Amino acid sequence: MTAPRGAGEAPLAGSAPLIDVHAHFYHAGAGRADWADVNAARFRAGDRIGITSHVASVLGSYGFSSPTYFPSPADVERGNDAMLEIASRDRKRVRMFTTVNPNYTEHALREIDRCTAQGAIGVKLLASRRADDPLLDPIAELAGKQGLPVLHHIWQHRTREWPSQEISDGADLARLARRNPATNFILAHIGGGGDYMHTFHAAAGVPNIYPDLSGSGVDRGMLDAAIAALGARRLLWGCDLTMCTGLAKLRALDTIGIQKADIEDIRWRNAARIFPSNSFERCGAVQ
Repeated sequence: MTAPRGAGEAPLAGSAPLIDVHAHFYHAGAGRADWADVNAARFRAGDRIGITSHVASVLGSYGFSSPTYFPSPADVERGNDAMLEIASRDRKRVRMFTTVNPNYTEHALREIDRCTAQGAIGVKLLASRRADDPLLDPIAELAGKQGLPVLHHIWQHRTREWPSQEISDGADLARLARRNPATNFILAHIGGGGDYMHTFHAAAGVPNIYPDLSGSGVDRGMLDAAIAALGARRLLWGCDLTMCTGLAKLRALDTIGIQKADIEDIRWRNAARIFPSNSFERCGAVQ
């Protein structure tokens, strides 16, 4: 799938386990000729950084044959099928989220059952419906019953509407999480734009929300503030599309003065706690 590192070449982030909880792959129906090259590049970068496991999703057709944030049921299925095929090639290194569009509730529930039976370990929600919309409750309830965390696309402080999507922020997700306390929610990319301090305040009192560190933002003080507001056991490492900034955040974690155990929690232990047991064989056991 990808060439191994050269002999004696240590991974940039060290040899300790590292789980990327927010990854994406492409497929032939995504409308770009270089889709396979992009996927291969992610694996190469992951090997160089030292990623133990990529937990990934395919977002329908990425806007090619239905809107990115409002994928048709057919595109949802094609994307999930592509992700199932990628994960099946290397299950120890790649795990998957089932992508669903909550505007098609029954289809979404069937997709979760279908893909979970084939190895999916989480659910991916786009900006297809506001996070606190009651349409999301059946999906959250099913995910909770099956022990699947829900990764929800989030803008850090929603102050207006954005075109072609129904964007949510941390306060919206908090309302959904409070209604569904048996389900764990991954709040996407605190570095993905907007006011992350608003997010930390919104999520602080909701223990089943776990923000991920992904996104292109690498502001000085962002991680310090996240740890101060939420604690290291509530944070998850991830890259999303920009793997270089994921590495930058690992460098920051090594320099901001937190304990080694806290860094290990963020790197992999928290993910191992909230995903189904034995999801990450290469990481070992976690308490």
